Amino acid sequence: MTRATRQVWLWSGLDRSILATLLFLMAVGIVLAFAASPAVSSAADPWYYLKRQIVFAAGGLLVLAMTSALSLTGVRRMSGLALVFSLILLVLVLIVGFEVKGAQRWIRLSGFSLQPSEILKPAFVVFIAWLFCEEDKGAPIYGRVVAFGIYLVAATLLLFQPDFGQTVLITLIFGAMLWAGGLSWKYTGLLGGFAGAGSMGAYLTMPHVRARVEGFLSPSDPDAGRTQTDIAIDAISRGGLWGAGPGEGEIKHVLPEAHNDYIFSVAAEEFGLLASLAIIGLYGLLFARAWMLALRLEDSFAQLAASGLAMLFGLQALINIAVNLDIAPSTGMTLPLISNGGSSMLALCFSAGLLLALTRKRPGAYAPPTSIRRAVA
Repeated sequence: MTRATRQVWLWSGLDRSILATLLFLMAVGIVLAFAASPAVSSAADPWYYLKRQIVFAAGGLLVLAMTSALSLTGVRRMSGLALVFSLILLVLVLIVGFEVKGAQRWIRLSGFSLQPSEILKPAFVVFIAWLFCEEDKGAPIYGRVVAFGIYLVAATLLLFQPDFGQTVLITLIFGAMLWAGGLSWKYTGLLGGFAGAGSMGAYLTMPHVRARVEGFLSPSDPDAGRTQTDIAIDAISRGGLWGAGPGEGEIKHVLPEAHNDYIFSVAAEEFGLLASLAIIGLYGLLFARAWMLALRLEDSFAQLAASGLAMLFGLQALINIAVNLDIAPSTGMTLPLISNGGSSMLALCFSAGLLLALTRKRPGAYAPPTSIRRAVA
């Protein structure tokens, strides 16, 4: 093994701020799983979800370690393979997948439920960044046209499940990357109009989407009982500044998704407003640090891909927290690296590994500080 190889496997050059933030978020997820597991697990094994969180966090760290050691060429190849694999699985999930609460999003594999859309997101972000940059370098390929075709295929497969939340997420990231990749305001606005028309079409033709939106826009019916979001809001209010205390929360005994979609409300109720703001601050730090490093990268592919992955973490966290605060319709989207979920944890660690690989300190990877100041000026 060469010296360079040894240094790669020792994680040399990885950004310590991003890595520390990722590890801290995973630790927060384990603490909250410890708080919520006894209430949502079966009586036979009250620590089922805690054990599950620890196992998948350990597996995720292994995925992160291997992925972060990739070169830029390896990142491109891995994302391409993952994109093809996830699209095949998105087709298979419509054929052999199992249904939960009206949505067919999972494939069962020996007791493990795989959600292909989680793998799709980071692979899609990195691969379309490569397509954009190849077109800009003069390659004989219309990269943006191919990327738009991949987006349409992925969005169609997601809507058939149906999974409107993930569709909205990849649409927002795709639009932002198009704009960051040099698309004019005119075409950005045109694509935004198409996205709005598509959202309206989904609302008119898909009962699942219409029910979620109308439930969000309409005031709660007292005779129909409280919704999950109503319970989450009450829990956040009950937590106050300092929280009810570890293990003293009530929401986890009422909501079946307290360990997953509404884990932020569990944190707010038991640990208070300050803990909630700290969680939001961690995601803000992760996004800001990744975005700042992306701006300094010399390679255009690494720059655009790192920016897209930063938006993936930031937007997914924003959507989940917005649902908990009742300022967005319920989407079923996890809180990155904190919510309990095997596919989500492994896929987000894959995303984190790609982000660390793209922002790794290599010879010539970053522009000199003087060049950055000159560019800003």
